[in-house]
Amino acid sequence: MKVALFIPCYVDQLHPAVGLATARVLERMGCEVVFPEDQTCCGQPMANAGFAEDAAPLARRFLKVFHGHEAVVCPSGSCTSMVRNHYRGLVGDDPRYPALRAATYELCEFLVDVLRVGRVRGRYPRRVGLHQSCHGLRELRLGSGTERPVAAFDKVALLLRSLDGLELVSLSRPDECCGFGGTFAVAEEAVSCLMGRDRIADHLRAGAEEVTGTDVSCLMHLEGLARRAGTRLVFRHVAEILAEAMG
Repeated sequence: MKVALFIPCYVDQLHPAVGLATARVLERMGCEVVFPEDQTCCGQPMANAGFAEDAAPLARRFLKVFHGHEAVVCPSGSCTSMVRNHYRGLVGDDPRYPALRAATYELCEFLVDVLRVGRVRGRYPRRVGLHQSCHGLRELRLGSGTERPVAAFDKVALLLRSLDGLELVSLSRPDECCGFGGTFAVAEEAVSCLMGRDRIADHLRAGAEEVTGTDVSCLMHLEGLARRAGTRLVFRHVAEILAEAMG
């Protein structure tokens, strides 16, 4: 299967290793991976701040760059959700959008729902805490969430638990927001930091050595707070864990 990599701008600029790990995982799963070099920011920061007119040209560019690809895969729940759930108001009735919307996936979602991966062959002997980012959990439904009366499921945890040696620790509040929320972390700094410290404390109580998740943005927020507090937790994107475990 030919896959186009959609790499969020903050991953490209701050954590490019996550993009490379995503490519390695997909290749190990038998995919042909391409990276459209004309891609830019998806427009989420502008849209979230209320500047839809500034986000619209980026949304239209995304359609131009990625239209026609069999699958578009992104190591970010929030950016994937931007395309799938929030582009309609920016691109209107553009005939390219329905097909591209249906072809755009978050990495773990793609592995489980499209490639039908039930087990990842690899070893990662660590005690790991999983942070469930809000967009992935509540807009992409990567997991059931504790607030919904449905049968429990978790696509990210399914992949992690399949790795030999990895122990996924049990959190007391497994799907609580970390407090990042993009510009919320700037506009409501005190609340944002308090929420992040609560999440770190939950992982520490559970005995986690590392914390992982599907969004670098949330992990950066938590890592910054942990580092300032002198906490020796390691923060790694799920793509990095899967890539290392698979060798």
